[in-house]
Amino acid sequence: MTVLFGQLFTGISIGAVLLLIALGLALTFGQMNVINMAHGEFIMAGAYTTYVLQQSITGAGMSLLIALPVAFVVAGAMGVLLEILLIRRLYARPLDTLLVTWGVSLMLQQLARDVFGSPNVQTRAPELLTGNVALPGGLTVANNRLFILALALAAVAALTLALRLTPLGRRIRAVVQNRDLAAVSGIPTARVDRTTFFIGSGLAGLAGVALTLLGPIGPTMGTNLIIDAFLVVVVGGIGQLKGTVIVAFALGVLQATGEYLTTLSVAKVIVFVAIVAFLQWRPQGLFTLRTRSLA
Repeated sequence: MTVLFGQLFTGISIGAVLLLIALGLALTFGQMNVINMAHGEFIMAGAYTTYVLQQSITGAGMSLLIALPVAFVVAGAMGVLLEILLIRRLYARPLDTLLVTWGVSLMLQQLARDVFGSPNVQTRAPELLTGNVALPGGLTVANNRLFILALALAAVAALTLALRLTPLGRRIRAVVQNRDLAAVSGIPTARVDRTTFFIGSGLAGLAGVALTLLGPIGPTMGTNLIIDAFLVVVVGGIGQLKGTVIVAFALGVLQATGEYLTTLSVAKVIVFVAIVAFLQWRPQGLFTLRTRSLA
């Protein structure tokens, strides 16, 4: 039972990281059909924001708390700037958005090397998040993993409430279901797109802050994560928040189980084979968007 619970929690913690990364993609990819390959660099921006704040704020706990909203705003502002300068001209050409944002990601990686250097840097974790929580039966769970899980669930809850209960959320859902009908109904779709890109990119910044608790920060840290995040969004269903949540934790548990039984490389292969098999059976993803379109 100890081993079983340990692997289950490891899988859930991996799923929490995937969920934080994929939440923003679920918004931007789902609503605007934009394949944003620079999403990983927004994660990097959030992580480096934490690093910069720790250079001026001595307390690791205080710097982490301040980094959460600051990283959200920094990454969100980068997303808005990208949307204004490039993305808004490419909404009808999703493959072009992939190429353009990939080029932007390379530029941002080089900018990070120029500013912070090529070697990875490390941030200090608050003392409260460095230990473990002991549970009955000799079980232990890492405090930093618990914090990331709580942050991911809080982000999902806040995003769900915003989409369901606020006027902005209703406008976002209207644009997702039928952009043309929303536009002729008086909804400013360009402003909604800009706000959605800000929120989605800001969530990537939050993921970057969380990742500083798990390892070092480097210019290419986002590149190693972006493919897994896209897979979570596609398998869960384009623009489907509940599908993103379920698939993120399912893939996390599957990967943790595969790592325990085999190796990290074999576990990755198992995850990719499972994804391919699932998409062969259900290519539209776990959940699909219901619309009133006759097409």
